[in-house]
Amino acid sequence: MEIIRLSPSRISEYQQCPQLYNYRVIQKLPEPISLDAERGTLVHTILEELMSFPAQERTLESAKASVPSHWQLQKESKPELSQLVIEDKEWIDRINALLENYFYLEDPRNFEPTHMEAHLELESQVISAGITELSPAIQLHGYVDRIDIAPTGEVRIVDYKTGKAPKLGYEEKSLFQLRFYALLWYRIHGQIPKLIQLLYLGDQKGIRSTPNEGDLIAAEKKAHQIGIDIAISIEKDYWPTQKSKLCDWCSFKNICPAFTG
Repeated sequence: MEIIRLSPSRISEYQQCPQLYNYRVIQKLPEPISLDAERGTLVHTILEELMSFPAQERTLESAKASVPSHWQLQKESKPELSQLVIEDKEWIDRINALLENYFYLEDPRNFEPTHMEAHLELESQVISAGITELSPAIQLHGYVDRIDIAPTGEVRIVDYKTGKAPKLGYEEKSLFQLRFYALLWYRIHGQIPKLIQLLYLGDQKGIRSTPNEGDLIAAEKKAHQIGIDIAISIEKDYWPTQKSKLCDWCSFKNICPAFTG
């Protein structure tokens, strides 16, 4: 069996619906462009560039000034965007609003980012499935928006979201992604990050948490269990569907057995 590479997004896909994971990861079926995803990509690109500037130049004006050129490059790399986004001004205005919300949440002139878009990866681990003879090799990895290391050595892991913050009581699902990244840092460097932070640019809200070793071990166990479940699905070619409100946004609804019978 091939190595099962797991990131927070892959874990979320399988939990949301194993059939979705099958279509997207195993069969690698094509999907239409998501404007929400493209908007997020553009904002992340602008913020990554902004963080490379000297501190005094990390201003809202500098960020906004780079929007048109980055948007043009994005359209050139994906010509379909020109057909989907009819009005450039409206699109750019929305990007600028998200950047304004970012500056409401924090001032990038007040800290020095250490790593941007950092790829963290653990060596493959062979995990016993227990109920079968499978021993899948599972590799955990992820791309972190930003890692800040203070002069005193404390680590902060930050992730930007261009959507809105989850409703009260639903934060745990979102925090799993950051705990997963904190786990990778812990396993690689032997240090538990001091703070994990989600910045929601859609509604100017943030979620902060101080992880402990128990949180990280729990995230690791959850990731390994999902990896075992995926290995069993692959072995049995069994991909159950799981209906939810998210089905209305699924690219594969028109071929999904839950809707086609």
